Amino acid sequence: MEIKIKDAAKDYLANKISPDDVVLLALDDGSNKFSNLGGSCTIGSKFQFVVTDQLDPEFDEPLENNLNLKLYTGQPELVYLTDGLNIDYKMGFLVLSDNSGIIDGAVSVTKYEAPEKTDAELKEEMQTLGNQIC
Repeated sequence: MEIKIKDAAKDYLANKISPDDVVLLALDDGSNKFSNLGGSCTIGSKFQFVVTDQLDPEFDEPLENNLNLKLYTGQPELVYLTDGLNIDYKMGFLVLSDNSGIIDGAVSVTKYEAPEKTDAELKEEMQTLGNQIC
C-alpha cells in the first residue's frame, strides 16, 4: 500500500519525525497498545502516527511513501485504508483521506514511550476516556 504525504504535511512532520524513526499508522480506538482511547464511536475513524525507534511485529505492513519514511501499519488498520491514501495538513490538523473522502480530520503524532502503568490502570483509563468521548 502507498500513502502520499502532501507538501503541507511534509513541513509539519519534518519537526516531529527524524529519518531514523520508525513510524506506525495505527488506529487510535483502543484496539492496540499505542491507543488509550476506547469506545465504539472511534472504531475505524481515529488514527495516529506513532513515532518509535524500533519495528513492531503487529505493524508489519509497509506503507510506501514519498518521504522515504520507515512507515508501517497493521492488518486491522488496512480494513479502513483504500486507494488514493494521503495525508495533508489543513487548518492546524493532519488530515488522512483516500479516494472515498476524509478518514480522520485530526490525526495525532505521538512519540511512543513504554507505559509506566499496570495493565489494569491502562484499562481503567481507556474506559474512562471512552465514556467521555462517545
